[in-house]
Amino acid sequence: MTTAPATDTERPPARRDLFMAFFKIGLYGFGGVAGWVRPILVEERGWLSDREFAELHGAASVIPGANTVNLAVMLGDRFQGPAGSIAALCGLLLAPLAILIALASLFDSFGELPAVKGALSGAAAATAGLVIGNAYKLLRALNGEMLALVVAGATFASVGLLHFSFADDAAAGRSRQPRAVCGRPPPAPMSAARL
Repeated sequence: MTTAPATDTERPPARRDLFMAFFKIGLYGFGGVAGWVRPILVEERGWLSDREFAELHGAASVIPGANTVNLAVMLGDRFQGPAGSIAALCGLLLAPLAILIALASLFDSFGELPAVKGALSGAAAATAGLVIGNAYKLLRALNGEMLALVVAGATFASVGLLHFSFADDAAAGRSRQPRAVCGRPPPAPMSAARL
């Protein structure tokens, strides 16, 4: 269910609200917050519509840095200026940092146990499911906008199926061969004659 975004007549979320919302995102999404951002900001808090979220997330994705960190800074600034950015960013990073420090101190001793390896694999699968579910909801919100759907499909095919790594290659100024993923060999390189 999508809640309408806050209107100009409603009071914007306070810095404390920004901190707590992003603290919840950071706490729930330890190891991968992408699956929790949209449900908390759009469905639970009602601060953004699906379209506003997609636009803000898109903008956060094209600037350097972690997408959710960028989104926290941008949304905090939108509602409360620089102080809101700091509140949202601190909320997002506080719980994972504390948990990471605690887990790092235990991992050396228990990291090779089968139960620990199984738990980490299960957490990775759950995160993948959350990301896929949110992607589906965001695609539904596009309401058949063909250009956006074509770009999304091309991006998925390029990165997910053909294993292109645009950012790494562009930063290095070179082209790189695709890597093997999940035990499968990479696809054969494309030559100009095959295009």
